Amino acid sequence: MPPRPNEPNLMHLLSLLLAAALMLPACAAPAGARNFSGVVTHVGDGDSLWVRPASGGPPQAVRLQGIDAPEICQPHGERAREALAGRVLHQQVTLAASGRDDYDRLLARVQLRGEDVGGWLVARGHAWSYRRRGDAGPYAAQQAQARRARHGLWAQPGAIEPRLFRQKGGCRRD
Repeated sequence: MPPRPNEPNLMHLLSLLLAAALMLPACAAPAGARNFSGVVTHVGDGDSLWVRPASGGPPQAVRLQGIDAPEICQPHGERAREALAGRVLHQQVTLAASGRDDYDRLLARVQLRGEDVGGWLVARGHAWSYRRRGDAGPYAAQQAQARRARHGLWAQPGAIEPRLFRQKGGCRRD
């Protein structure tokens, strides 16, 4: 028997529900998203920020992949955060996420108007290229150039990489 004009068609409703369910991961918080864009709502330090996805939902905590910026309590830490905030805060950015870190933040390469934000920070001496197991990291050339030019944290001798700073006790609170 065909459905009455004012009665919903069960198959039509099921189709709509299925379509909505398939779209839900794309509209939800981009926990598994690989690429998305959004607006930077907050900068925590020189290598972490929060991005509100353009597709909606709450801001996502993001760790810039490929760099390590000084801790806030470390020399140049506040300056690194100010540099990142001055560059991206309230700006539309594009993220290419590759996973999550130990703090459940998205690990992502971030671009602002086509420019790699991590590379920009390293080139200006606000962060290190993240080294791993003998690999000089993705921004080794920018780091070498910033060091030679004594930009940012390289202006003063004795800059200590954040990972070594953390190993030695990091920021101590009394």
